[in-house]
Amino acid sequence: MEPTIVSRDDWLRARKALLAKEREVTHLRDAVNEQRRALPWVRVETPYVFDAVDGEKTLGDLFDGRSQLFVQHFMLAPGSDHICPGCSGMSDHVDAARRHFEHADLSYVAVSRATIGEIERVRKRMGWTFQWVSSGRTRFNYDYGSSFTPEQIEKGEGDYNYGTTPYVAEDLPAISIFAKDASGDVFHTYSGYTRGTENLFTPFNFLDYAPKGRNEDGSMSWVRLKDEYDGAPAAKSA
Repeated sequence: MEPTIVSRDDWLRARKALLAKEREVTHLRDAVNEQRRALPWVRVETPYVFDAVDGEKTLGDLFDGRSQLFVQHFMLAPGSDHICPGCSGMSDHVDAARRHFEHADLSYVAVSRATIGEIERVRKRMGWTFQWVSSGRTRFNYDYGSSFTPEQIEKGEGDYNYGTTPYVAEDLPAISIFAKDASGDVFHTYSGYTRGTENLFTPFNFLDYAPKGRNEDGSMSWVRLKDEYDGAPAAKSA
């Protein structure tokens, strides 16, 4: 990348022009966030039961005493040794962030189709402490659009990102938000997919300020598990 070198006055004029655009984006983001919060709710009728380290938990249990729940559909399939670097990169920042947002009435849980034993091996390696459960005995990830059966894939019937994204695999990244009312009923309020989740991958937010940007050769081409970069500490044994 060859930069354009200018005087401080020329730079300031360019920077102020960009500031106007940044403000437009900020105001649009505020409006979109307001519309997201105003979406109608759907009552969750299915009695999902998840496997956790400390036993079975219902979807309501995962709120952990709060009225809102953030679900990360983490791509970890049963019987597979592949750990999604994108999901992992997002999860690397959860423990620090949740120390704050838990005090604003939001709980967090990662949900994967892998068994709880497989999940715990990854958790130990990565050093995470957040809540992570297995949906392997339920249709939870399928019902909320982050997993697809081989039959769906073969027939091209995947409805990923509300049918706007043609690529479908058995597991794909997603987030879902749930709310619980005073009577204990649980409601689905939001789900997001593909680039709708990328602002939660914190390294991108830092890189977007720098001249090289995300420095990609294809989407997330350089992203690795945090213990796989050159010079990174060795992975913890399972």
